[in-house]
Amino acid sequence: MESTTASSSLSFSSSTVGDSVELDANLTLSDRLKVFKTSGFDPDAYVTSKCQTMNEKEIRHLCSYLVDLKKASAEEMRRSVYANYPAFIRVSREISNLEGQLLSMRNLLSTQAALVHGLAEGVQKDSLSAGPEDSTAEEVLYENKELSKIENWLLEFLDTLEVLLAERRVDESLAALEEAESIAEEAKKRQTLSQTNLLSLQNAITEQRQKLAEQLEETICQPSTRGSVLRSAVLAMKRLGDGPRAHTLLLNSHHRKLRCNMQSLRPSNASYGAAYTVILSQLVFSTIGQAASDSLSLFGEDSAYASELVTWAVREVEAFGLLLKRHVLASSAASGGFRVAAECVHACFAHCSLLEARGLALSPVLLRLFRPCVEQALNTNLKRIEQSSAALAAADDWSLAFPAAGTRLSSTTSLGSTMNASQPKLSVSAQRFNLMVQEFFEDVEPLESLQLDGPALEGVLQVFSSYVNLLINALPSSMDDDENPEGFGKKIVRMAETEAQQIALLANASLLADELIPRAAMKLLQLQKTNRVEEPPRKAADRQSRLPEQRECKRRLQRYVDRLRDSFCRQHALEIIFTEDGDTSLSAHMYINMDGAADHEPEWFPSPIFQELFAKLSRMAGIATDMFVGRERFATVLLMRLTETVILWLSDDQTFWGEIEEGPKPLGPLGLQQLYLDMEFVILFTSQGRYLSRHLHQVIKNIISRAIDAVAATGLDPYSVLPEDDWFAEVAQIAIKILTGKANFGNVDRDATSPTASVSGKSISSVLSHGSN
Repeated sequence: MESTTASSSLSFSSSTVGDSVELDANLTLSDRLKVFKTSGFDPDAYVTSKCQTMNEKEIRHLCSYLVDLKKASAEEMRRSVYANYPAFIRVSREISNLEGQLLSMRNLLSTQAALVHGLAEGVQKDSLSAGPEDSTAEEVLYENKELSKIENWLLEFLDTLEVLLAERRVDESLAALEEAESIAEEAKKRQTLSQTNLLSLQNAITEQRQKLAEQLEETICQPSTRGSVLRSAVLAMKRLGDGPRAHTLLLNSHHRKLRCNMQSLRPSNASYGAAYTVILSQLVFSTIGQAASDSLSLFGEDSAYASELVTWAVREVEAFGLLLKRHVLASSAASGGFRVAAECVHACFAHCSLLEARGLALSPVLLRLFRPCVEQALNTNLKRIEQSSAALAAADDWSLAFPAAGTRLSSTTSLGSTMNASQPKLSVSAQRFNLMVQEFFEDVEPLESLQLDGPALEGVLQVFSSYVNLLINALPSSMDDDENPEGFGKKIVRMAETEAQQIALLANASLLADELIPRAAMKLLQLQKTNRVEEPPRKAADRQSRLPEQRECKRRLQRYVDRLRDSFCRQHALEIIFTEDGDTSLSAHMYINMDGAADHEPEWFPSPIFQELFAKLSRMAGIATDMFVGRERFATVLLMRLTETVILWLSDDQTFWGEIEEGPKPLGPLGLQQLYLDMEFVILFTSQGRYLSRHLHQVIKNIISRAIDAVAATGLDPYSVLPEDDWFAEVAQIAIKILTGKANFGNVDRDATSPTASVSGKSISSVLSHGSN
């Protein structure tokens, strides 16, 4: 019982600790860090309070929580430093200036103190000289000898230092100054020198130190000072105690060297180009890298020096970026020379990335400077693609052909004897459009650092939409269409007059949307994933996460193609339904007038409008078979949509059904039979062509049912006058054979199509059975 109580208590305690950790995890970072910021925080007591009742698993959980908290705290500190970076640099400079001023004040106070002590010692000697007269001449002579030795040493020291400085023997001069300082310090402690001599020595050291500093500054500022000589001079100035000024002079030296090299690299009358930009970028970032190496080797990782280095590097990169922006990117953006801009920017980011290992992350500076110009160049290039496509469409004859030898249409084109089979057949404007889009994607690919994959893909989709508008405008029906999207009807486009040319428009759009553009866009979608550095790359996860972007891209491309296909189907449906004079070929009177128009039985055959529909679909199926090789589904959907367009117009025509259902003359049995035959004819040839959709089949059944109901409303039993379904199927099949030229009626009576030949012998039960279907 006690063990059970103890275990439950432990479990309760453990769960409480876990809940506490989970509760802390729900707090903000500042709230979680409050306990560590208190002045009385005791790490041992904190760990003891947390781990006293924990088991091993909970301790591991706590350790993981503390590690995560440490990482979050470090990230918060880094963001705080970046957010307050200008203030941090300003304070660091002020501290450096204050250090220099304090050093000057210390030297001045030392000089004043030595002067005061010298005056006091002189007064003391004067008072002592008026004292007892037991001083002997030997003591005075001894003191004079000692003073003469010190004076001689001081004079010799000054002469030696003058010679060393004149000969620019920096190391020996520093050693002499350090020796003199140690002598002066020792004499001051032991009082072996008089205040006057000590003051003279200190003044001499200060004066010679200043001369050496000026000499070193002159050496550092010389344009010819390079490499080890520069580093030695900077290090010597640092040993003199003026580190901040030495570091500033080091960076200024690299700045002057960079400007001199840039001036010699480009003559005044030379033009900027990609090759020059690459060389210039390498020069700028290699100079910054050399300055960073010199700073680290001479001054270490001191925060003040590191801050000054970062500020200097940012200033140099901004100057370089503005130069490149003014002379290269701006002109490229205005002229649409996107490839030049892409090459320049890619080279700059490549060189800049090499400095990240040294702690200099300068890419954000380039991103801020380059992105607006590159976006402008990108948009200009897209506009150029749109304009070029429109110009080519004005002269395109809309005949499909393989690309010319040596033309690169796709990166996946295979070689050898199967080259033509793998390459797409497109018209001239579509080939050029595809080539320009492929080149555009290749130019955008190196610019992953600018994160332009999203705008680039959106721009290509918009350009493709404009090209589809061109194809729609090439349809003859667009001349009479007042609802052309985006005002695109003002574009001059060569008309696609024949059915083959019009289907070629669809072949262009479908191939670009289904294969060529998505294949190229996949590279950008992959770059989109590789640029996300928050998580380690996982192939399976990346493939799953790319699916939404892929689906959205293909969905939008398909919508544009559907718009062209709908325009195509609408045009051909209107050609079938209406005559050139504007009269309709599909009216209710063609069925209503069949009853009472003649005394004899009519020749049963599909109506002319549906014969024309069948002929048109047959022609288009043959053309599509040649044009849509490997993409038969698109051809099938095209024929399906065209048939649906005609049948849906019949289903939704209120005038037609108004005459059938409410007109002065009702629909009779012969008209019903003809309408039934027409619909069965459509079902038969669409099913044989494999483009009968469920929706189309249902709409046809609804039309038949509505016509049967209209006849039934007159009081006549429609099923008593309709033949069996087999009769409609037989007549429809014969009609297909006749229309396709495959019929052979040598041994067949002319009355084979008479309804009496098929209906005779039917029983009343069979008629009722037919009516129940």
